[in-house]
Amino acid sequence: MGTSAASTPASSPRRRVSRAERERQILDAAVAVFAERGYANASMDAVAERVGVTKPVLYTHFGSKEGLLLACVSRARTELLEVTSEAAFAAEGPEDMLRRGTLAFFRFLDERAPAFTLLYSEASIAAEAVEAIRAQQTDFIAGLLGVAAPAADPLRLQGWAQVIVGACERLAVWRKRDPRVTAEQATEYLMDLAWSGLAGRTDRSRDP
Repeated sequence: MGTSAASTPASSPRRRVSRAERERQILDAAVAVFAERGYANASMDAVAERVGVTKPVLYTHFGSKEGLLLACVSRARTELLEVTSEAAFAAEGPEDMLRRGTLAFFRFLDERAPAFTLLYSEASIAAEAVEAIRAQQTDFIAGLLGVAAPAADPLRLQGWAQVIVGACERLAVWRKRDPRVTAEQATEYLMDLAWSGLAGRTDRSRDP
């Protein structure tokens, strides 16, 4: 006796994925593939396979492999500013702002380890985009320092911020090589030097 149409379970309809959700899936997969294989050895086929889409879908969203890499870097830039800003704005006082913002930076790199690997291993390809991240974080830190030293020369604030961003980058690279160093320890090392020098200047008048 044949099975009636009424008794045959209907196949579940495939859930339609929004463009934003699809792009998030593609970027997640691309970060992982680029970090694992390196940009030169990563293929769009590998990314498409990990997402479960065809390769033309990737080109429709991002245009090229380089466009996909730059989109990954751009997303990391946005997320980094969001987490460091949120941490700093929850602080009590200028010193706590710098401490919380720095700790958020290191924790972000821990939680987004593949993205961190991507940023520094592919800096030669995405040099302009990576430099934009540095500029973004420098402006952000200069703004925090301006709260602590409102009378300071803006150029001096930028100089201090450049030093802090550079120090954070080197600490991040060191931590990647030596995982014994925690995000909290790296933050304290930065504060030991940065804030001890800044604290003596926060109440000074504008520099000539």
